[in-house]
Amino acid sequence: MAALPASARCVVIGAGIVGNSLVHHLAELGWTDIVQLDKGPLPNPGGSTGHASNFIFPVDHSREFADITLDSMRQYKELGVFTESGGYEVARTEERMEELRRRMSSAKAWGIPAELVTPEQVAEKVPFLDKDVIIGAAWFPTVGVVDSLRAGTIMRERAVERGALTTVPNVEVTGMEVVDGRIRAVETTQGRIEAETVVVACGVWSPKIARMAGAHIPLTPAVHQMISVGPCEVLAEKPGEISYPIVRDMDTFCYERQHGSDMEVGSYAHRAILWDPEDIPSIEQSKLSPTEMPFTEDDFDPQLEQALELMPELLGDERAEIRYAINGLLSLTPDGYPILGETPEVKGLWSCAAVWIKEGPGTARAVAEWMTHGNPEIDLGHSDIARFHPHQKTRAHVKARTSESFIKTYGIVHPAEQYGSNRDVRLAPMHASQKELGAVFYETAGWERPHWYTSNAGLVEKFGPEQTMPREHEWDARWWSPIINAEHLQMREAAGLVDLSAFAIFDVVGPRALEAVQRIIVAQADVRIGRVVYTPVLDERGGFRSDLTVMRLAHDRFRVVTGGAHGMADKKWFADRMPEDGGAVVVDLTSSWTTIGLWGPKALEILSGLTDADVSPGGFAFGTCREIEVGTLSVLASRISYVGEFGWELYVPIEAGAALWQKLLDAGTPLGMVPVGIGVYGTTGRIEKGYRAYGYELDTERTLMETGMSRAKWKEQDFIGKDAVLAQADAAPKAVLCSLTVDDHTSASGVKRYMLGGEPILTREGGTLTDGHGRHPYVTTAGSAPSLGKHVLMAFLPPEVATVGTQLAVSYMEELYPVTVAAADATPLFDPENLRIRGRA
Repeated sequence: MAALPASARCVVIGAGIVGNSLVHHLAELGWTDIVQLDKGPLPNPGGSTGHASNFIFPVDHSREFADITLDSMRQYKELGVFTESGGYEVARTEERMEELRRRMSSAKAWGIPAELVTPEQVAEKVPFLDKDVIIGAAWFPTVGVVDSLRAGTIMRERAVERGALTTVPNVEVTGMEVVDGRIRAVETTQGRIEAETVVVACGVWSPKIARMAGAHIPLTPAVHQMISVGPCEVLAEKPGEISYPIVRDMDTFCYERQHGSDMEVGSYAHRAILWDPEDIPSIEQSKLSPTEMPFTEDDFDPQLEQALELMPELLGDERAEIRYAINGLLSLTPDGYPILGETPEVKGLWSCAAVWIKEGPGTARAVAEWMTHGNPEIDLGHSDIARFHPHQKTRAHVKARTSESFIKTYGIVHPAEQYGSNRDVRLAPMHASQKELGAVFYETAGWERPHWYTSNAGLVEKFGPEQTMPREHEWDARWWSPIINAEHLQMREAAGLVDLSAFAIFDVVGPRALEAVQRIIVAQADVRIGRVVYTPVLDERGGFRSDLTVMRLAHDRFRVVTGGAHGMADKKWFADRMPEDGGAVVVDLTSSWTTIGLWGPKALEILSGLTDADVSPGGFAFGTCREIEVGTLSVLASRISYVGEFGWELYVPIEAGAALWQKLLDAGTPLGMVPVGIGVYGTTGRIEKGYRAYGYELDTERTLMETGMSRAKWKEQDFIGKDAVLAQADAAPKAVLCSLTVDDHTSASGVKRYMLGGEPILTREGGTLTDGHGRHPYVTTAGSAPSLGKHVLMAFLPPEVATVGTQLAVSYMEELYPVTVAAADATPLFDPENLRIRGRA
């Protein structure tokens, strides 16, 4: 192996599956002068890659995870290191069978072969499994195992053969040199190496390395227990490493995977055992490797008993013994997604961390594309390192969330399920009032946001079941309440008051602010002071990076308002594109302002009673903002709406938020106004109007034309993605975003079922649909439209069926429900002429 060079174009820290895949893909994309470092020897330097069980189940409820996993499997097959064995997820309970039905929906949506099978069918392929222990299973024929060490070696060698890579093992990183906010060099036990780009791809050690540069990679090393039992006679009779399907015993959070004559049993059922990267022993201190920790038998004993129940003859054979047992370290993050992209703190310092074997090559390809072209082919919005708010980067937060989520690795997790740990971190100024009103809080970016208010429970009876559409099935009704629909209807009838404190708010300020903003957003930024524009933000390929609003507050000041969940990524996107001469800068004001939404037919009357300003439709035009006085409070009022009603977003300094909230409550309650939760703002109000949302309908793989957000005329000034947009505008869309209504909710059992999102859209007979991208349509947003008395779904459909009136079906829990296309563009299903939002209804 080579000595450490004095400089490189790019240094990749880590030689596990992620680092090896990354150097390979960088080399394929034309990068040269890459140096790869690892403190361990090759081919197994001692990280998680060396001890992982290395099997891959492709199905995931996340499209991002599924796409990355499928790409990884394709690459492993191309490398000749993948063995297809098939795999079962077995169920011991009816609750688990219901979850397996939901996994069938995800499999159909992502185009992954899968079917539900009986215990007898499982026993045919796995004869040593006791079929009486289970009640059913899901069969995934494309499941397989991979030799990840061999895969990494092949990819690393390919990069070396291209003349692009120098690999230096047995060298430890001791420091990072950062100059003016940019990485300049890596310090090691063999000396210093200069580099303009450094990628941290060293798994459980990544937070330690990032901290050397003053950056954060918020993951924690966590124990996953695994034993190997053998020799097992029935396994030894078969040739090769694996001859029987892998079994996931989902209700016990365990798996059983053949490895030659041994059966590996792994567990995610034990207590969360978390480590700090600094406490991981060195190679010299380790009996096996730094990430193969001493086995804690007491933690595993309950799972071993459950495994014996499932495979009594195999695992209970007196001739077999536990030949290998470890507490293996892997990486966990506070939200379960990888941590990818350039760090917000240090330019040129990238993270490719918290990536498991099944996602390794696919993630590496995507990150290499991101580093090369500025954006990857697969949308990585959920994995962007810039997503984290400051409190989410703390060790306390990471440990709290991963301690809670570890046990959910094989758990049944509802799509709306909330974390219980590390709550009450960010409280709106009106939080005490909301608690008195019986707010049911959901958390976003640390903010506690009312999703509905139990004080509005009486409205359910007022509007009745036909309009509030109560859900009979517990799963459909979990993390939901008919109060949401009742609040929606009361807002449409009178007015609603919404806490929007979770907005991320930042200003672009300076003499070149207009130039900077104009370049970033699609909409015209050179508007008069006091104008508000809603605008997409695109990447160079014309895919969505965000959608947000921009207020022009002065000739040299623009205020950007965006969702809290994606706010920090938006801030980085803007900050990275500011002029290098400092002519414009981004100033984060999120914690300085609170926002309150006031909408509904009585909104004008309510606000008029609190201010002398002319807030009438003629005196305060839609899409404008200005300062008004509400008593002694100075309020920045912005006349826009995300719920399709006349009204405003009202911005005040955070210390004045409670006072404004109370004034509005006092003035509005006698007129029928009620506090309204995010269940209305984010779903029912939005879906009735067909409003698209980033992370649901909008991501980097979707275009303005496909989402129905094209424009009759594009601004003359250049903007990021303009060339791509013009080319897309001249071509027919490959998919069309549509709104569909569910025609009949009645299941085979007679219980009405309500889709929650992610379900596949099929022909009315259940046949597969495929769009021009080769994708299968699935539900991006599902929710009640109480004003219409309908449950509405949004989905991208193939153009040939994207016509109003087309009859299709949605598959939910393995049953078909009839749906009809109600809108094939952005036309709202409710108030299609937008009379209400203009104050003319």
